[in-house]
Order: sequence, then C-alpha cells, then structure tokens
Amino acid sequence: MRGKAPGGVVYLVHFSEPYRHARHYTGWTVDLDARLAEHKAGRGARLLQVIAQAGIGWTLARTWGQAGADRRADAGQPVARQLDEGPTAGAGRAAPALASSVSAL
Repeated sequence: MRGKAPGGVVYLVHFSEPYRHARHYTGWTVDLDARLAEHKAGRGARLLQVIAQAGIGWTLARTWGQAGADRRADAGQPVARQLDEGPTAGAGRAAPALASSVSAL
C-alpha cells in the first residue's frame, strides 16, 4: 500500500551504567513525551523496566525522524532529559563516546 509514511520519532535512551550487555535502548513513537512518561512509570519496554528495578538511570540521548527534531544530546541542544529513579536518581550522565557511536548509525 502506498501513501504517506506515518509521522513519528525514533529515540535513543542511554543507560547511566550498563545492564549486562545493554547500554542503550532504541524505540519509536508518535508521542515522545507520553512514551517517555510510560517508560518512567515502569510501563512499556521490558528492558527499561528491568534497569529501573536494578536501580539504573537513563537519559534520552538522541531523536530522529520528527520534522525539525533530529538532534543529539551531545550537540548542545535541549534533548537530554534526566529520567531516572532509585538509588542512582540524578546521577545520570551524557556518554562522551555517544557522538562517535551515534554518528555511525
């Protein structure tokens, strides 16, 4: 079926510390703020539920695809949001190596 592609945004979440093999989570949504609120509340992606239970925080690192919204947290634009809870709340950080790993995508 041909037609207009649905609007939406792909987003990259960076964990404040690795969980086993995982350091990032990538998702897609049409409503980024609502989806991030779901993640923060412990609903949605199982991986983000598990890292919350482990006391690992996370930060929105980058978005792609929404008109005018393609941006990186390390580019100095207002995309990074500290959304962590538990013992590491407020201790999140932007990953210095994120720029090189994201630019390869």
